[in-house]
Amino acid sequence: MSETNTRANAANSIAPPIVSYRRRELRRAFQSLATSRWALLGMVILLVVTFIAIFGPALAPFDPNRQNIMMRLLEPAAPGAGGMTYWLGSDQLGRDVFSRLLYGARVSLLVGVAAIAVGGTLGTVAGLVSGYFGGWIDDVIMRLGDIQLAFPFILLAIMFLVVLGPGLVNIILVLGIGQWITYARIVRAQTLSLREKEFVEAARAMGDSTFSILFRTILPNLVAPLTVIASFNVAGVILSEAALSFLGLGVPPSVPTWGSMLSESRDHLLSNKWWMAVFPGLAIVLTVLAFNIIGDWLRDFLDPRLKENG
Repeated sequence: MSETNTRANAANSIAPPIVSYRRRELRRAFQSLATSRWALLGMVILLVVTFIAIFGPALAPFDPNRQNIMMRLLEPAAPGAGGMTYWLGSDQLGRDVFSRLLYGARVSLLVGVAAIAVGGTLGTVAGLVSGYFGGWIDDVIMRLGDIQLAFPFILLAIMFLVVLGPGLVNIILVLGIGQWITYARIVRAQTLSLREKEFVEAARAMGDSTFSILFRTILPNLVAPLTVIASFNVAGVILSEAALSFLGLGVPPSVPTWGSMLSESRDHLLSNKWWMAVFPGLAIVLTVLAFNIIGDWLRDFLDPRLKENG
């Protein structure tokens, strides 16, 4: 009973400083974001895209797959049947570009975040195990990564998607597996330097399990670099998804995506139907730019040297 009370008292004495520290860090993050115009712009764009991805189906004026040949290739702001307006024009099948753009945001963000979650989880676990244990385990994991890096990723993705077939789950798995080695190498390098630190030695001396040392002692110290890497990689995955959809290897044709919209616009670029390519292309550019800007801001904000100077 006394030991339980001692631990409870120790936890209560530690909790207030931790809460105070988190509040200070949150306040510092808001202050840093407010003083950085580019980061604030990137955050606004990201929030708008996220809002569209969540509520896009409710905001879309048309069914994104509804075809109306009589309304094909209408220019932006052209009136349609029943008093409806095609704000961003229509495509070669008479489908509303604006509605398809709203639906496409959900696919792009879902693929980007889910693929990073898959690749980040696999890479983090592999990097922790590789860096902590070393030896032949380290050699096997790193050589697997070297083999993957020896091939152009886009060719590997095309090969797997040709075999597995198009689909949302398949493209998430392929893009996620393609990202794991980036996380594994960084986590391995950090783990190699942390495994001999005093706090890790103290955890071993206290009898903590290997699982506890890896995921409760070492992993929390890697959150900052992993967050920065993930923010940059989301942008790369969105571009990869758009490229694969452009090639017809992404999600099924019935699911509107920004990449597939670009692919469908190829045959009409020379006929001055610019809106079919400009609007999905602009959506991709703004979303990728927002993630890159946020990644730059996170890298600077989480830099311990800048914290000390501040």
